[in-house]
Amino acid sequence: MRETGLSGIERFLILQRVTLMVNRYEVRAAGSDGTPGALLALAEQKRLAFKEEVTFFADEARRVPVFSFKARSRMDLGATYDVRDAAGTPIGLFRKDFGKSLLRSTWHLEAAGVAATGTERSAAVAIGRRAWELLPVVESLPSPFRFHFDFRDAAGDVVLSSQRMRSLRDRYEVTVPGARVDGRVAAAMCVALDALQSR
Repeated sequence: MRETGLSGIERFLILQRVTLMVNRYEVRAAGSDGTPGALLALAEQKRLAFKEEVTFFADEARRVPVFSFKARSRMDLGATYDVRDAAGTPIGLFRKDFGKSLLRSTWHLEAAGVAATGTERSAAVAIGRRAWELLPVVESLPSPFRFHFDFRDAAGDVVLSSQRMRSLRDRYEVTVPGARVDGRVAAAMCVALDALQSR
């Protein structure tokens, strides 16, 4: 099985590159100064695709799949997404809590030995972002809001954080304290936060 470099990792970056037909996500090691390092995984999601499946590859040529996530059902606002390794074995899952997300986006995450709930860090930003999305023609403009998510276990400890950095393109710094969450599941969850957040 091809390793991704995400095993036991506590910090990495996700960079989004938007093209006409696809959203491209690069999962990269984070340098000590926060600069992007080596490519750990690469994913592309077709824009406006109804089939909610995203595959991560080990290389730029997208020849070697290493993990993926896929919705159990289509067109379900509260769909569960399974994260699978390269062999198709489930390694985690996540789902959006649609009811709670009406005011403040909320997700549930499960991986080996971890169950956590993630919410937008700032209620004010959550409300501002929703107001912004109601304005006409803003879909083509970058959002002025930088939203961050913290995932906490039942004891209230943070097991995963995704922080949107100040940048022209979407760029996220991901931290996994103690590497308690499988890095592949963490990367899948954080890509989903960008790719699926508005749905």
